[in-house]
Amino acid sequence: MSLVRNDINQMETIPSAKKTNIRWMIVTMCFIVTTINYADRATISVAAAPLQNDLGINAVTMGYIFSAFSWAYALGQIPGGWILDKFGTKKILSWSLFLWSLFTLLQGFVGFFSTATAIVMLFVLRFIMGLAEAPSFPGNSQVAASWFPDNERATASAIFSASAFVAIIIFNPFMSWITQSFGWEYVFIVMGVLGILITFLWLKVIHSPKDHPRVNQAELEYIKQGGGLLEMMDKGANKEASKINWSHIKQLLRSRMLVGVYIGQYCISTLTYFFMTWFPVYLIQERGMSILEAGFVAVLPGLSGFLGGILGGVYSDYLLKKGKSLTFARKTPIIIGMILSSTMIICNYTDMEWLVVGIMALAFFGKGFGQQGWAVMADTSPKEMGGISGGLFNTFGNISGITTPIIIGYIINATGSFNGALVFVGLNAVVAMISYLFIVGEIKRIELKN
Repeated sequence: MSLVRNDINQMETIPSAKKTNIRWMIVTMCFIVTTINYADRATISVAAAPLQNDLGINAVTMGYIFSAFSWAYALGQIPGGWILDKFGTKKILSWSLFLWSLFTLLQGFVGFFSTATAIVMLFVLRFIMGLAEAPSFPGNSQVAASWFPDNERATASAIFSASAFVAIIIFNPFMSWITQSFGWEYVFIVMGVLGILITFLWLKVIHSPKDHPRVNQAELEYIKQGGGLLEMMDKGANKEASKINWSHIKQLLRSRMLVGVYIGQYCISTLTYFFMTWFPVYLIQERGMSILEAGFVAVLPGLSGFLGGILGGVYSDYLLKKGKSLTFARKTPIIIGMILSSTMIICNYTDMEWLVVGIMALAFFGKGFGQQGWAVMADTSPKEMGGISGGLFNTFGNISGITTPIIIGYIINATGSFNGALVFVGLNAVVAMISYLFIVGEIKRIELKN
């Protein structure tokens, strides 16, 4: 008995393995790449004013060029999700990053052609770039679902979602300086080369949980027991991917919860695409700022959006840890955020630049705080088709990338002012709030029927 007791005592003194925290390194890499993603999308908005002057492009034509990316990006979501499910997250996202960076670089050479040819080339290159980027956010959602337990997923999703604002904070001033110092062409060239270089870092850092050389079993158990789907990133792990048919997609489209989420994402993405396309032009043309001033002034709203994004995700997970329902934890920051975003309409009633910047900063903060859509997707996507489900969600969100620039272009062309544009964008925040309040209902994972 004494020998048994001694063995037990020795076992009790052996420390259990402390879990690693590789998942936070993974989400940091997603954050870096997604920041490049958004910066590359925004190159056209930074270059827009001098590009319009050089090529003689009016507001309506510019609106269509802005929208070219989103036509392809929206169309590519379901195919992009399918190839993620079939071939694995790491491989597909690596090719995605490399190709969108290449097509960003090529946009820097359209100035060598005639105006009509340059306009067509810009539209085509932006379109192909949209196709290349299509798997990016469904892939990020798979990474979050694979690497993070339920009570950390909103924070993880908020980190890579907040990259849109970091792109504004870091790259808008940088790209504005390049544009003013060297010409609009060099914005595309520099950002394209940077993305290509980042591809090699991505390949070295990103792995699925079970394949990562530095993760330990304690972290894997922590993720799995908390609801993480460890195999979601793996090639061939989603064996049902090749069997997914339209009946499964119809089940998603018939879900009242998901329809409400899709409407909300469309409206929230309208805010995103206003900030990514017409916002710098608004500062230059409506508020009389120089390109460089607009780039630096955008930093404050961008920083506010970043802080809002992180705080929204942390707050959502905090509510979940405090015992609130998943529905309450996800919806609450969305409602608060959309109320704050709608305040941008107030900019129409002041001529004070500092107040305009302050109001936009508040609206950006609200947009970030309420940007919980990808956390909701990670919570609700069927296990059999995480990529396709995320792609369908992003399709609806990015239809706004087609409509927003064009609608705003027509509003500006018809009125000669951005006032109507701000009302249009602000009302979308109100509709997003209504959708989550009255349509979505309970947030839960979808179970597919064969």
